[in-house]
Amino acid sequence: MTRTITPRLRTLVLLFLAVTGALLAGAGPASAHAALTGSDPAQGVVVPKAPDQVSLTFSESVSLNDNSIRVLDPKGKRVDLAKPNNLTGTTYGVQLKSGLGKGTYTVAWQVVSADSHPVAGAYTFSVGAPSTTVASVGDQEAGGGVVGWLYGFGRYMSYAGYIVLVGGAAFVLACWQRGSGVQALQRLVVGGWLTLTAATLWLLLLRGSYTTSGSLGDVFDLNLLGQVLQTKTGAALVSRLLLLAAAALFIAVLFGAYDKREEGAEKRDLTFGLAIGGTVVAAGLAASWAMAEHASTGLQPGIAMPVDVIHLLAVATWLGGLTALLVALYRAPADKPVGAVAVGRFSRMAFGSVVALVATGIYQSWRQLGSWSAFTDTAYGQLLLVKIALVALLVGIASISRRWTRRLADTAVTETEESAGEVTDAEEEAEEEKETVKASAATKEASVASGGSRASAASSASGGKGSGKDASADDDSEDPGRAAQLARQQAAKDSARQKRVRDADPNRFGLRRSVLAEAGVAVALLAVTTVLTQTEPGRTEQDAKAASSASSTSSSSASNSSSGALTLDMSFDTGGKDGKGVVRVDLDPAAVGTNEMHVYVQRPNGRAFDIPEVKVAFTLAAKKIGPLPVAPDHVTTGHWAANGVQIPMAGDWQISVTVRTSDIDQVTVSKNAQIG
Repeated sequence: MTRTITPRLRTLVLLFLAVTGALLAGAGPASAHAALTGSDPAQGVVVPKAPDQVSLTFSESVSLNDNSIRVLDPKGKRVDLAKPNNLTGTTYGVQLKSGLGKGTYTVAWQVVSADSHPVAGAYTFSVGAPSTTVASVGDQEAGGGVVGWLYGFGRYMSYAGYIVLVGGAAFVLACWQRGSGVQALQRLVVGGWLTLTAATLWLLLLRGSYTTSGSLGDVFDLNLLGQVLQTKTGAALVSRLLLLAAAALFIAVLFGAYDKREEGAEKRDLTFGLAIGGTVVAAGLAASWAMAEHASTGLQPGIAMPVDVIHLLAVATWLGGLTALLVALYRAPADKPVGAVAVGRFSRMAFGSVVALVATGIYQSWRQLGSWSAFTDTAYGQLLLVKIALVALLVGIASISRRWTRRLADTAVTETEESAGEVTDAEEEAEEEKETVKASAATKEASVASGGSRASAASSASGGKGSGKDASADDDSEDPGRAAQLARQQAAKDSARQKRVRDADPNRFGLRRSVLAEAGVAVALLAVTTVLTQTEPGRTEQDAKAASSASSTSSSSASNSSSGALTLDMSFDTGGKDGKGVVRVDLDPAAVGTNEMHVYVQRPNGRAFDIPEVKVAFTLAAKKIGPLPVAPDHVTTGHWAANGVQIPMAGDWQISVTVRTSDIDQVTVSKNAQIG
């Protein structure tokens, strides 16, 4: 018996190791999903006077704590005062101590983006002149280290558990209801539930340390856990645990009362109820990801979150159902083989899942990339190309499986017809046997009447032979070890015979091989998909590059303002449609007296666009002058200008620009610059 089971176990163990290896291969620190798009003072700039505050602008909203933004002087001492706060939109700032001396200052930040991922970084600016000593902020890799690796592993396991739980249950209910009594499928679905539950608790404990210190010692810090429970991600994890309690009840009914019900109207009603309840629980579990990650922020979140739920359901139904089919083909008992009808039902269910997967995937790709160039220019786009290739390969192998399914169905029909013919022949043989028995009985009566002594002798001989059998049976019953050995031998023979019969069917053997190949590709697809959830979206990456380029230009222009002209670039986000962009202010000659001003409004990709209103104001706080308003005239697309802008005296002026992108959406951004 051991020899017959070992190949099956070997196959399943190899599959498990492949899944684990693929998931671990992608494990690593999470890439930043919120990118720094601007700062004031800008990176590398030299300002003549120490600023009152430091502000950072991100590509999306972020969460802060007391140490999210730190400013260090050249000796490494902190010079920031209060807790960082939200200034406007996605701009956050921290106040600085007064009387700061000359030298190079370091700004270090670690925040949590709106899609739950931590992001960290640092840059420098100088007051008066750069100093020879720059403070070191150490490793700023957010989400890295041992805690980051453990958190990434927990994310992977949560996705895998969800897929197996939902897909396995869907396979049993929709494709093979007899499978509710198969122990291998029961263990598969229950294992998925246990994996998802354990991974959720794991993530909840690690979350606080993952987004702050990254220290293993803080994993069981109750204060950090309390802070996590107040965040969007913490609420999503708690909601997932509550839904898993409902999923446990669903599993108990599916593999308990449902399996024991006889076929009929009552079981059909229970099937319908389980299907509705299971769909609600599965959608709720998917929503716990959608409400806290990529879909919950950025472009069109109201549409993106339902689409993300459908996408996750389609992935789970397809890949999880494929896993359940593989287990059924390899581990189902001989008296409950998975038939062509069940395989055909899964084939149709998988096809519907693929259609939903492609439709939702196209929308998600457009939302996360934003342009064709992002496919090749960003890490997210390159991973997405790999995912598309794997999906195409998986669909190709699935088409081979469909051909094997059709052949298996044709074979089943042929066997049914042959079985019907065999039943007819058996009935005829039974009638002939009855006639033979009657004739034999008549012959026996005649024999008894004519030869009693001979019958007695036969009876004695028969009795002796029967006694011998009884003695042999008594010997076996008195030797339980011998009986157990005979039972094992008989079980081994039966198992070997069942394996020969199963492997003798070329259609079923071919189907098992093609489904195993599908599962192997699905493992790689799952690994790429989970890595995608930790990769900075292409649209965000390109916006950050554009803003960084604009910031560099601004820094260069501001540092050379003494040459005559001043150029300032400021990122803005009004929160509405087309609310993100960069506003550029050119002031020439940037001196006391009359100046010419030009204002340019561009999208993050550098393309000019019009908005309803742009207003500029100049303030010299040191002399309590201003704000001096300026209303530039619209010249052409994305370009406004004003002549005769009067600057009454030299100083560190704050230039504020109010940008209105709709009737209700507007924001004011500002920067300081030396004029005169």
